[in-house]
Amino acid sequence: MQIKIKTPKEIEMLRAAGRLAAETLRRAGEMVAAEVSLNEIDHFVHDFTLAHGAYPAPLKYHGYPKSVCLSVNEVVTHGIPSERLLKEGDIVNIDITSRLNGYHGDTSAMFKVGKVSPLAQELCAAAREALHIGMEQVRPGGQFWEIGAAIEEYVTSMKFSVVRDYCGHGIGRGFHEDPLVLHYNNREKLPKMKPGMVFTIEPMINAG
Repeated sequence: MQIKIKTPKEIEMLRAAGRLAAETLRRAGEMVAAEVSLNEIDHFVHDFTLAHGAYPAPLKYHGYPKSVCLSVNEVVTHGIPSERLLKEGDIVNIDITSRLNGYHGDTSAMFKVGKVSPLAQELCAAAREALHIGMEQVRPGGQFWEIGAAIEEYVTSMKFSVVRDYCGHGIGRGFHEDPLVLHYNNREKLPKMKPGMVFTIEPMINAG
C-alpha cells in the first residue's frame, strides 16, 4: 500500500476543490423540498460544477450515469438520481465530488424533507456526531484503526450499527486512493498517520 504524502501546494489545490464541493453541497441542499425531483438536483450540480471550471467526478466514473449521488431513506450510498420526487418525511444524502484543476474535493451531508420521524432525526444526528468523533482521532502518529474503533463504540452506544461495506478513502489526483478508512473496530495494519496524508471519513450507519 502506498499512501501518498501531499505537498503543501497539492494541499492548497485540494482545499480549493473541497471549497467548491462544499459550496455545491450547500446550494444543492437548499433545493431539498417535497415535490423536487432527484434529477433536478443532479442537473443543478452538473451545471454549477461546470460553470466553476470543474468536473463532477461521479459522472462516467466506472459507468456511473449522473453527476451526484443522491441516497434517499434506506439507500445507504451511491443512489442514482431519477425522476423520483422527494416527499415529506424523507431523508436524503447528497454526495458531491468536484474535480478542479486535477484534484478532488469530496463531501456529503444528510438533508431532511420537512418534518421527519424521531428515528430519522436521531439517525442523522448520530451519523454527524460519529463523523466528528472520527475526526478527533486524526493526528500525526495516530493509527487509522482508532478512527473506526471510536466511531463504532459511539454508534453502538446509540443503538445503531455501522455499515461495513463502504469506507472512507485517500483522495488527491485520484478520486479514491489508499488508504481505505474503515468505520468500525478493526486492526488493519496501515502506516501511522503523517502530515500530508489526505483522506475522507464518511461513516454510514443503520437503524437496527
